[in-house]
Amino acid sequence: MGVKGFVEGGIASIVAGCSTHPLDLIKVRMQLQGETPAPTGAVQNLRPALAFQTNSVTAPRSMNIPSPPPPAARVGPVAVGVRIVQKEGVAALFSGVSATVLRQTLYSTTRMGLYDMLKQKWTDQDTGKLPLVRKISAGLIAGAIGAAVGNPADVAMVRMQADGRLPPAQRRNYKSVVDAITQMARGEGVTSLWRGSSLTVNRAMLVTASQLASYDQIKETILQKGLMKDGLGTHVTASFAAGFVAAVASNPVDVIKTRVMNMKVEEGAAAPYSGALDCAMKTVRAEGPMALYKGFIPTISRQGPFTVVLFVTLEQVRKVLKDF
Repeated sequence: MGVKGFVEGGIASIVAGCSTHPLDLIKVRMQLQGETPAPTGAVQNLRPALAFQTNSVTAPRSMNIPSPPPPAARVGPVAVGVRIVQKEGVAALFSGVSATVLRQTLYSTTRMGLYDMLKQKWTDQDTGKLPLVRKISAGLIAGAIGAAVGNPADVAMVRMQADGRLPPAQRRNYKSVVDAITQMARGEGVTSLWRGSSLTVNRAMLVTASQLASYDQIKETILQKGLMKDGLGTHVTASFAAGFVAAVASNPVDVIKTRVMNMKVEEGAAAPYSGALDCAMKTVRAEGPMALYKGFIPTISRQGPFTVVLFVTLEQVRKVLKDF
């Protein structure tokens, strides 16, 4: 297949990414619920909500200390989408779409092409079959390499999608993905472009292995058992099932990745999170274990259609490019 596999995967990924971008944006906003943006110039307070209170220092009764504001009510994906449109306009649903295009071009093109190459190489030439374990292995390898290549675009996309939820004074106001990457490199150093890269790689390995391997396995099973013919119905069924598997496997890592990438580090102050594990621990302590599945409904709502569009488009592109 060679270069052809990369081209086919790239085209399908860009179409799928742009088609489902609003759902991805809503997912990111929901995953950031529970995080209170720090006031300008102040360090974000990430003290666990269930930490024990200490009474070693008691404030004088005469001091009028305001009580902290109650946490904002959690809202669902539809309400989040409506709120974005009302406050920021319909165009806000496509905030960061340029980063999505770049991310799909770098990350998805790489992972889809490499997975296809490894699958072709490891397939038994006599039987034409590839064991599930090898499919998963191919997905893990392809996902890791693709994520490392596409991480700068991923960071830019998360920040551009989350910018609208910040107070006006704290917004980064990136003009495009190129502007976002340039500002990050100048203001925070080139290494900031790979912030959260370990999470991105882990998530990409899980998504690619679960999504691509399960699609191939489910499609093969459907065809072998004669449940459906090789056509649109089979492609939609197998791809939606693959999307569900990928969403369940990747959501916890996705939540932590989003928060680490989106954190704002004040000059001279400690970062809100020291790393992925620190972010996971603080999130669970402050918001409970199910916080790792925040945004799951929009994740599956996006992952399902994304995977369906991805594989249906891929199958069609393969037919068009079959003779090339």
